[in-house]
Amino acid sequence: MPTTMPEQVRIVEVGPRDGLQNEPRVIALEDRLQLLADLASAGLRNIEAGSFVNPAWVPQMAGSDELFRRLPKQAGVTYSALTPNLQGYERAVAAGADEVAVFAAASETFSVKNINCSIADSLARFTPVLARAAADGIRVRGYVSCVAGCPYEGAVAPQGVAELAARLYDSGCYEVSLGDTIGVGTPGQIGDLIASCARRVPLTRLALHCHDTYGQALANIYAALQAGITVLDSAVAGLGGCPYARGASGNVASEDLVYMLNGLNIDSGIRLDALIAAGNRISRCLGRPSQSRVAQARSGVAT
Repeated sequence: MPTTMPEQVRIVEVGPRDGLQNEPRVIALEDRLQLLADLASAGLRNIEAGSFVNPAWVPQMAGSDELFRRLPKQAGVTYSALTPNLQGYERAVAAGADEVAVFAAASETFSVKNINCSIADSLARFTPVLARAAADGIRVRGYVSCVAGCPYEGAVAPQGVAELAARLYDSGCYEVSLGDTIGVGTPGQIGDLIASCARRVPLTRLALHCHDTYGQALANIYAALQAGITVLDSAVAGLGGCPYARGASGNVASEDLVYMLNGLNIDSGIRLDALIAAGNRISRCLGRPSQSRVAQARSGVAT
């Protein structure tokens, strides 16, 4: 496994979807559009803008059809959508999504609690999505959740995560993001997990998605960088959480991640000051300070 840091990384901004979907109230469509515009202006080139799930399950993502139709197309910016099934995929493509994502859990119990089906059944749901996407020339990203632990089952075996990641990759996902959904992972654990997955999926096709519940997200990302990972998920202002895991906090803040990368001389292509402004603006809409420690320090917010 590599032990030197990469010169450049690609950040996938998940705040507009994975972050806002866990907010206790619905965010106005205009505020969601403003956030997306702010993020693109800050230099983000891969933005998960929304999802096409049943609004009865995720009311915060209602209106994603209109959101995608109104998004201004910008050269070099990819707006993706989470699509749980073929119907969601068809809606996303019709609305103008550039890319779609599918998700599976590494824990059987979490899969049933979160998407109401077993792991095997979730993979079966993706088969027609991947087939249609291949025919349409639409790229599909895969997510694996609970890679470092499950709120119901506890420890999750790395070998099981690697098997699931390999099945998603072999089915047609161009990239697989490994999600520490409840934020319990530690650097050594994440390093071992990446090594296990890299035996089944090319390292260049793996990404890491960290939550910061135990304050380990940046340390885990540092370990992932040392292991050769060059694609990282994060959420502006630390938006997010997990409704199925008590105490699970948001995603690692994009501002904190970019600050660390800048200190390591790793290029992300993102302007930190503009990113902080984007996080502060959406945080005001939510009625609270940004959860980014860097944004708090730069903005003079006491915690």
